[in-house]
Amino acid sequence: MPRFWWVNHRQTVRQEIEGQYLWSPKTKSDGNRNPFYDNMRRATPGDLVLSYADQLIKDVGRVTEFAFTAPKPSEFGATGANWANIGWLLPVYWVPLKPPVRPKALIETIGPLLPSRYSPIDPISGAGYQSVYLTEIPEGVLNAVVTMSAVDRERLARGGANQLRFEVVSELLDDAVERRIATSLDIDDTVRNSLIQARRGQGMFRQNVEIIEPACRLTGITNPSLLIASHIKPWRLCQTAEERLDGMNGFMLTPDADHLFDRGFISFEHNGQVLVSPRVDGHDLRRLGFEQLALERFGFAEAPAVWHTGALAAQKLSYMAYHRDQIFIS
Repeated sequence: MPRFWWVNHRQTVRQEIEGQYLWSPKTKSDGNRNPFYDNMRRATPGDLVLSYADQLIKDVGRVTEFAFTAPKPSEFGATGANWANIGWLLPVYWVPLKPPVRPKALIETIGPLLPSRYSPIDPISGAGYQSVYLTEIPEGVLNAVVTMSAVDRERLARGGANQLRFEVVSELLDDAVERRIATSLDIDDTVRNSLIQARRGQGMFRQNVEIIEPACRLTGITNPSLLIASHIKPWRLCQTAEERLDGMNGFMLTPDADHLFDRGFISFEHNGQVLVSPRVDGHDLRRLGFEQLALERFGFAEAPAVWHTGALAAQKLSYMAYHRDQIFIS
């Protein structure tokens, strides 16, 4: 079942509606968790979102993809100057409400339905809370708003995603990092070539991974022609050359397993226990040929209580902790 959300984004409403997304930092400026930023990771494709700014709801959106790590959009300009430069990007397909809806005019209807905690507006006055970004609301609130206006429901339900897909943004971020490496005067040419090759799982990085993990951790396949050297902490997010070339920061995986791991649909505990995202479709896993993952995802009787692939080397643990916290879709 879909969830329903409300976003207060007066500062960035134009950029986010035009760009068909939402973007937030990962934490507050003091480094502490923020429930409204955490909600970016809870939102699931198919969820619906109300866009609130300047006392009006002008658009309703459908989440088209899980949130993923991305740089702060350049079109924000000076807005959010104190926000971190890396945050969560959530692709959303926005459709306008015609005419826009003023929540204050509906407060007697929606006020009693608003959540007692993390409400986006005051349930009595209808005034918006500036400190709230993305927050969950009951379906009744969304229905009350949408019925007061006209919206192209077919377009909302079937409209395509924008260009800010995971693969596209990741490629752009990789490109930017590669340009910095290619033009850096502080990197030796041999290291520079190794770092650029590592982006595609080649060269020194692949050699380093193969020594430690010669087989796909999920399928057991050992034929090098069928395997990809995959970073645990993504190449684009590594902070040093050592991280980008470290064999402990990688697995040899088949292409499908690599995609599942890179996108955060699977991860591993330190003891090798396989983690499967509760928000990935088990039938899709079966269609990809990952019967074991599908069995564990659905909890069928024939599935083992816990599936282990073997304990991870101690030097991998910090990389895996990063993957579970920043990449895995829990």
